[in-house]
Amino acid sequence: MIAVIDYGAGNLRSIRRALEAAGAETVITADPAMVAAADAVVLPGVGAAGHAMDRLRDLGMTGAIGEAVEGGKPFLGICLGMQLLFEHQEEGDTAGLGLLRGRIRSLNGPVKVPHMGWNRSRIVRAGPLGHAGDERHYYFVHSYVAEPADQKDVAAVADYGGRFPSIVVRDNVWGTQFHPEKSGPDGLALVRAFVATVCPAPGTPVAAPVGGAL
Repeated sequence: MIAVIDYGAGNLRSIRRALEAAGAETVITADPAMVAAADAVVLPGVGAAGHAMDRLRDLGMTGAIGEAVEGGKPFLGICLGMQLLFEHQEEGDTAGLGLLRGRIRSLNGPVKVPHMGWNRSRIVRAGPLGHAGDERHYYFVHSYVAEPADQKDVAAVADYGGRFPSIVVRDNVWGTQFHPEKSGPDGLALVRAFVATVCPAPGTPVAAPVGGAL
């Protein structure tokens, strides 16, 4: 069972459909106890970082998220959900979940903000998502990007006002700056790779993570 956290923002039904198309059982929940009982967790997100963190704290969800990650459960943050994985959020000058070291900053360069639409993502660390140099196309909607303190956490990159992490992975923690549930076959392939870390097919070895410990 994969718990999709409901804190009042995010494309909950879309990501649920994508997870179920990949063979997972899901529950959309705002209950920390259900997150604690799940086999894996997905944190979707749209909106402002400060408001999202306030909602997660009000729900008592931050502790449940920390325990799930510390317990080794696969965890996927999507868009704002990925940004909240990091320590400091420039938007609202607020603290994130601190599951990954680093900060979130606004997009740089003479580019239109938000970055909205399809963009190319290139894998920089081999793993279950592909080989280094492989390219995929995903749908992005964001105004901020991650600056990880450890570049080993970066699994794939994209370019918009400069290079930025499009996928981060450290051990059981995954994050995508794009929306895989809106990204067609490439997005569904990523969702399938995540689901495979939760419930691999019988006789299939679990692939090594893209980032962190290889």
